[in-house]
Amino acid sequence: MQWETVIGLEIHAQLATRSKIFSASATTFGAEPNTQASLVDLGMPGVLPVLNEEAVRMAVTFGLAIEAEIGRRNVFARKNYFYPDLPKGYQTSQMDHPVVGKGFLDITLDDGTVKRIGITRAHLEEDAGKSLHEDFQGMSGIDLNRAGTPLLEIVSEPDIRSAKEAVAYVKAIHALVRYLGICDGNMAEGSLRCDCNVSVRPKGQEAFGTRAEIKNVNSFRFIEKAINHEVQRQIELIEDGGKVVQETRLYDPNKDETRSMRSKEEANDYRYFPCPDLLPVVIEDAFLDTVRASLPELPTEKRERFQSQFGLSAYDASVLSASREMADYFEQVQQACGDAKLAANWVMVELSSLLNREGLEIEQSPVSAGQLGGMILRIKDDTISGKIAKMVFEALAAGEGASADEIIEKKGLKQVTDAGAIEAMLDEVLAANAEQVDQYRAADEAKRGKMFGFFVGQAMKASKGKANPGQVNQLLKKKLEG
Repeated sequence: MQWETVIGLEIHAQLATRSKIFSASATTFGAEPNTQASLVDLGMPGVLPVLNEEAVRMAVTFGLAIEAEIGRRNVFARKNYFYPDLPKGYQTSQMDHPVVGKGFLDITLDDGTVKRIGITRAHLEEDAGKSLHEDFQGMSGIDLNRAGTPLLEIVSEPDIRSAKEAVAYVKAIHALVRYLGICDGNMAEGSLRCDCNVSVRPKGQEAFGTRAEIKNVNSFRFIEKAINHEVQRQIELIEDGGKVVQETRLYDPNKDETRSMRSKEEANDYRYFPCPDLLPVVIEDAFLDTVRASLPELPTEKRERFQSQFGLSAYDASVLSASREMADYFEQVQQACGDAKLAANWVMVELSSLLNREGLEIEQSPVSAGQLGGMILRIKDDTISGKIAKMVFEALAAGEGASADEIIEKKGLKQVTDAGAIEAMLDEVLAANAEQVDQYRAADEAKRGKMFGFFVGQAMKASKGKANPGQVNQLLKKKLEG
């Protein structure tokens, strides 16, 4: 039997506010346990929450970016359940009237096709605390620093049909929230987490299969692996005569498997009711207009502009617009050197290789955009060759000079472009390899092509890589065939 996978994702994006959603407590990551939890976060008797306007602005910003309906009157509700790291016994969230309604996001698949993924809703809620099990023998520690941190829960329609599509969608959300400046997207710190709802059904069947939810997956690689494992588990279970049970599962990256966490026969009875301490939020036209005016150029818009303005390929434009920082860096290099294609090649190849090797983000690059643009100018005006440029780039990365010009001057790397000097050097090379010259002249056209590379290599070696490669090729051909 052929099977179809059906996936819906719930992404929790931690909003980049300086204080929590209902209190003035800080949201800084890495603080000592329980040092950033106020009486409001702890749910002490008599305290009242006050809504953080910036969290609402960030949620609306996201809604406008995905062309969603904005809830002009949205209401907070209490979601009641007991867990040790939920001190109030309920989570303040949004149920029937979320701030962001139906929208969509277009994703680009591996084959270049674009697929539209529906977004059901995005609602504001507070995070819970964190239970720590590793450092306490036979006990659990509770850190409430994260309690009350503002989250935007982004719920997709079940439009995703493979693990690769799921990763493409999460990457698109990740890029978007970072472009908008509403979330830092740091998955290792839990700023962006994903719950994967996975089911399978026979191809052609309209009804959905029974789904399992994989909780809190926090890397692109683990999302793909967890979904693939779960799909295989469900197919094998059904084909062996069993039934998929609706449940919550966890992904274990060490064993590369999902395992049952708790059963979920039906939707949990959270006994939602409107929060009596928070008034409905009414979003007026003036507020919407202000937020709309502040929207930056979005990833898809930037990608399209890179193609039309700079003549870049769809692939190059997609890579360079993948993050706001990468796009800004590329544009600064392009402005400095005036050559988009050379700038794109150096950013995507040499710079990306350096950053990967050193484990750095682009904003931590040891070579500034101005330095790289200045170096590309020296390639364009034939001061240095592409090969020498790699040496200059490595020297810039090592901090051996403030600019490409300084390094070129200090190391004597200026390219030799004087035709007379190159000709004299070629005469010496050919005289030292007289036997190979005779063999070249006696060979047919096919063999000459391979042998020509030998002479070019000898010439570049003799010039210590400083001779202009184009001139070397031109003059060498003339001398060998003359």
